[in-house]
Amino acid sequence: MSKGFKPPIVPAAFFGIVLGLAGLGNAWRAAHQVWQFPAIIGETILAVASIVWAVLIALFGLRWIFARAESLGEAHHPVQCCFIGLAGVSTMLIALAAEPYSHLTAMILFGVGAAFTLGFALWRTGLLWRGNRDHTATTPVLYLPTVAGGFVTAGVSATLGSPDWGQLAFGVALFSWFAIESVLLHRLYTVETLPIALRPTLGIQLAPPVVGAVAYLAINGGVPDMFAHILIGYGLMMALLLVRLLPWIMEQPFSVSYWSFTFGATALAIAPIRMVGHGDTGAIALLAPYLFAAANIVVGLIALGTLRLIAQGRLLPPVAASPPAQAATA
Repeated sequence: MSKGFKPPIVPAAFFGIVLGLAGLGNAWRAAHQVWQFPAIIGETILAVASIVWAVLIALFGLRWIFARAESLGEAHHPVQCCFIGLAGVSTMLIALAAEPYSHLTAMILFGVGAAFTLGFALWRTGLLWRGNRDHTATTPVLYLPTVAGGFVTAGVSATLGSPDWGQLAFGVALFSWFAIESVLLHRLYTVETLPIALRPTLGIQLAPPVVGAVAYLAINGGVPDMFAHILIGYGLMMALLLVRLLPWIMEQPFSVSYWSFTFGATALAIAPIRMVGHGDTGAIALLAPYLFAAANIVVGLIALGTLRLIAQGRLLPPVAASPPAQAATA
């Protein structure tokens, strides 16, 4: 490669595409196990997720080599930085996709993803503890390093045969979620409204309770107990709130940022299906098919919108990540 080579500046937020596709693929896997839906659909979606992940990982690595200034700008940006943690989270989800085909490959991918997730969470949280943050930069992306990272680590660890390690990761995620949620809601209630460009990040608000439910079911052997129902109940409330706020959120024109809705939407489908598979009845059994259908609609519409951006040549943002000095106005 020439000295002046620069790869496409793909934001770390694009890893959210992998989370949405992998989540939908796992929802179809669960539907195959419980309702005997065709297995090929879930495996095909997971294969697409794996391809997207591989491309993004390659571009992400090249960017840090050949576009280091832009990469450092993103890493120190108060909002965009947290999406970097999704590189590790998405790697663990691809490990889950690979597990039926090669346990060794799954373990290697999980180890790499979990190590990156933990390292990034420690680095970013250490910076947050120093303070000096503008309240307007407080958004649901704060969940990504510790909450999303912890819950996915817990669920994948348990699925790969280590529920004891999964319990430790679940503790990290659960109490981080409680702490961050109080800070976030204080910001939403008391500080100026979210800028239009940041409103789609509210889609992440759905993820903690429902991804937590998926992780909890993985570490407890799938028992649909009261705590699992509590998590799903709160997730349903978050989903209804997002529907209520959708016209306000959609003042931001469609972009890749809308993939932030997909991981929570697919997890809200996965957990009830697995609970039905372990004998749950009543409200969960009634809701499960509708939540599964809703997840397919959400991911399908956002995927179609993304393909339209690609066709129009508008997938990548027009400018690179803002440097730290401009963070307050980004």
